[in-house]
This record gives sequence, C-alpha cells and structure tokens, in this order.
Amino acid sequence: MSLETLQPANPRDVNVYAPYYQGRKKSALPLAISLYQTGSLEGVRSIEGGESIPFVASWSISSLPADLVRCRLQFNGNADLSYEVMLANFEFVDFLIDVLFTFKSVRIADFSQTFYRKLLRLDD
Repeated sequence: MSLETLQPANPRDVNVYAPYYQGRKKSALPLAISLYQTGSLEGVRSIEGGESIPFVASWSISSLPADLVRCRLQFNGNADLSYEVMLANFEFVDFLIDVLFTFKSVRIADFSQTFYRKLLRLDD
C-alpha cells in the first residue's frame, strides 16, 4: 500500500485513540490509524552522507491503545538485519504519525530518529 493512496480510518476506530494526541498529531490520526491497520510499511532509512537502506516494517494489530504492539523491521531484505521492539499501541501510532509527516514533507517513508533509538535500545 502506498502512503499516497491511504484513506482515513473509520471514525469509530480513530476516536479510541483520540485522547492520546493533541493539535497537529490529532488531525493526522485518521490516516495514521489506517496505516496502523495495514500491519506493514515499506520504506527507506536515510543515512546522512551514505546510501539509503530499504526496509520492511511489520507489526501486530490491536484495537486498544494500551495494548502492546510488536514491531519488526528488516533492512535490505536481510534476516541478519532484523530488529524488534515492543511498545504501547498509542506510542507506536505516534511514530506512524511522524512517518506520515516525514512522507508529506520529503516524499520518503521513514521512521523518526526517536523511533530508531527505541528500536536499537540506545536509551535503555
């Protein structure tokens, strides 16, 4: 699925998550929930001063914001370059909102630096 063709999620699904977000993030929530419900994302990790690396992200889906989601990223189609992170759904959807904002500004599907720090457990 292309981020360009993403349609807003059902308002009933969006309203469950709405209390967790404000302002600009709340307005992006219908598309972020729709992306979340697809269960996967193909993107490219931009490397400063280097070649970008393609990735495939996949995750479990639940309708409750406080449930845990397991997200797995595999880079370059290489099983040795696979990483997993567990976090609350509402936190993961927040990262998907960032993906949408990044895509809107630079036309590249990529997670935020904060997400990668969590994925690689750099802040533990």
